[in-house]
Amino acid sequence: MKKILETDRLLLRELTTDDAESFYRLNQNPNVIRYTGDVSFTNIEEAREFLKNYGDYQINGFGRWAVICKQNHQFLGWCGLKYDKNSGETDIGFRFFEEYWNKGLATESAEACIRYGFEELDLKRIIGRAMAENAASIKVLQKIGLSFEKEFDFNGSKGVIYKIEKF
Repeated sequence: MKKILETDRLLLRELTTDDAESFYRLNQNPNVIRYTGDVSFTNIEEAREFLKNYGDYQINGFGRWAVICKQNHQFLGWCGLKYDKNSGETDIGFRFFEEYWNKGLATESAEACIRYGFEELDLKRIIGRAMAENAASIKVLQKIGLSFEKEFDFNGSKGVIYKIEKF
């Protein structure tokens, strides 16, 4: 397992097929995937296949990373950067088990990812996408320094794009 980042409370590392059960359980909670446009995996094996075929690390040199509690080594969720070759944009994303919401974990991990993107990957711009009604995610994007750019169609719902640029 390749460690990417460390914060006061968290370790961020590459996702592996060993994360399949946690990854599967994370997407089973309708509250967790409510604003994502994603559907839940049908079983752990489907999650394992997704992780096995997750090629962002090889293709782009970065991707979404497992967020692990330093204290007890618990899988809390994921956070990271994703490059979209169609738009040429890199976005910040995060998803956590509901019991870890409102503890500053998304902010802590996403802030570290933004810093990593600018300092280590030399990115010039990072965006964050959210459904307009997802107030919690928008609040995280604002806390980590992104500002509103524009609205867009998010799978038939009103979406917003926030951005941060390196100067």
